[in-house]
Amino acid sequence: MRTADQRGPRARNRTTTRVNGPPSAPRSRRGHPHDDAPDTRGDFERIAELPDGVERDRLRREVTSAWLPMAERLARGYRGRGESAEDLAQVAALGLVKAVRGYDPGRGHAFESYAVPTIVGEVRRHFRDHLWGVHVPRRTQELRQRVRAAQRRLENHPDDRPDDESALAESAGLTTEEVRQGLSALDSFRPLSLDAELSQPGDGHTLVDTLGDADPGFDRVLYRETVRPTLRRLPEREQQILYLRYFGEMTQAGIAERLNISQMQVSRLLARIESRLREEIAEAAESAEATDSDAAADDQDDAASGGGTAG
Repeated sequence: MRTADQRGPRARNRTTTRVNGPPSAPRSRRGHPHDDAPDTRGDFERIAELPDGVERDRLRREVTSAWLPMAERLARGYRGRGESAEDLAQVAALGLVKAVRGYDPGRGHAFESYAVPTIVGEVRRHFRDHLWGVHVPRRTQELRQRVRAAQRRLENHPDDRPDDESALAESAGLTTEEVRQGLSALDSFRPLSLDAELSQPGDGHTLVDTLGDADPGFDRVLYRETVRPTLRRLPEREQQILYLRYFGEMTQAGIAERLNISQMQVSRLLARIESRLREEIAEAAESAEATDSDAAADDQDDAASGGGTAG
């Protein structure tokens, strides 16, 4: 049997001692996802004991710096999704700062078990809040996530099945229609420019060429349908006056002569009828704007309540 001195330098150095304290137990690496995770348990315990001040802030900065490689590694897992590596690293570092400030060693959990979901959550919120160029329904974002995860599973476990919509649907537990919806949202963080060319480069045809112009006829139809009930409720003579003035294009004097009344009466009747019609059109427009505002508020509430995550 060999003595401790005969076991070699690796065995002799397996347990080290601190100058100002008892021997520290070596940090277990078995199954640990972060091989370079630093041992900061003592620092966190010290932070918890210190009051707010310079010393506590200094320790927090040191701990944050020690765990920064882990945050950067988590950020790299989100590359290639429409955001630069530098911005992702900054967002992950922000999540790490929040984790260091919010971690309570007294709960008995390892710091990384608290920090990893905090950092990942910060990165996903960044994708949700800052990268979508247009509002995407929460359900669509969830489908996007499930389709992406299914694609990765099929890529990591190739077999005889083709990587098509049916295979994705089976892997994700979705219908083929839901898969199509998720696929359409995979690369939809930013809207396509109206100046994007549609066919061969240089032919001058862009997406804006496919859009139609506003047709003023639609507004006229809307106004007519809005005032139609009011027109039907008018007395027969007032309806006749409106018809002669705007469809027969007769003057007020001509209408007065046709109906055997004075021109002043025609003028007053027209003013009263037109005022009433304008009021009804204005009320209809306000009602439409209120409906649009309520719909926009509902969309904002959906986004604020979770809006899905990007990952």
